[in-house]
Amino acid sequence: MTRIAVAFLAAGMTFAASSANSANIVETAQQAGSFKTLLAAAQAAGLVDALSGGGPLTVFAPTDEAFAALPAGTVENLLKPENKDQLVAILSYHVVGRELTSTMLPGRTIHVRTIKSGGDRTLAVSKSGAGVTVDGANVVSADIRTDNGVIHVIDKVMLPSS
Repeated sequence: MTRIAVAFLAAGMTFAASSANSANIVETAQQAGSFKTLLAAAQAAGLVDALSGGGPLTVFAPTDEAFAALPAGTVENLLKPENKDQLVAILSYHVVGRELTSTMLPGRTIHVRTIKSGGDRTLAVSKSGAGVTVDGANVVSADIRTDNGVIHVIDKVMLPSS
């Protein structure tokens, strides 16, 4: 769970840090201002400390708008203490335990292992002339570097299958 937390927060923080590598994932996310829901979820899941150090991690970070697109009540329900395990599983599904930049992707679909607990979980990452997609989410901003990883901003919250 610690690597999960670090990776998820790293995604939000890197967006704000731009190309300077002086902030960790959490700091970068806070500075960006568009990851308030992600940061609240990481806080509720107990992952903030994990996302503030360690690495390298790759985080596919959904924006506040991506969380708002979920069915009504979903985020509020996930933030309840009794749903912490489910929240950790969702957040960790957005994190890869190594650095993965857009320049490392071939022009085809590859599968990368997430740090989600509960078995082997992989994300389908596709790169084409139209851009990069991850399990159906579009990467809207790529390769945001932080002190502890790289963030790719996505337009959808990815929900792992059971």
